[in-house]
Amino acid sequence: MGKHLWLFAALAGAVLYPLIEILWRGSTHITMSLAGAVCSTLIWMISHRLRPASLWLRILSSAALITLVELAFGVVCNLWLGLAVWDYSGMPMNLLGQICLPYFFLWVLLATPICLLFAQISDAFRS
Repeated sequence: MGKHLWLFAALAGAVLYPLIEILWRGSTHITMSLAGAVCSTLIWMISHRLRPASLWLRILSSAALITLVELAFGVVCNLWLGLAVWDYSGMPMNLLGQICLPYFFLWVLLATPICLLFAQISDAFRS
């Protein structure tokens, strides 16, 4: 059963990621469910496979992966398809208006409790 907990992570991300967006900026897009599923699955993999590594390495790796997923989804959804889901071009240190440094730090804050939770779940099923 523990091997299939990534599915729980994916489903949780598919629901929570757009919910966080709605709470943060008042709207979301259906593609953010897919982005959330990808992000939480990757964080699950980091938490599970890098368990012996320090918590900070897992958190920073998770935040970096969230940022890369946002870049990929932003390029496809916003730049190629013109969906205008978000635009960070007014934010400092942005790349193509799709990612920015301030949001990387927000992802660090978001990844911290998620990494802690996933480590607890992983430990519980490892026993």
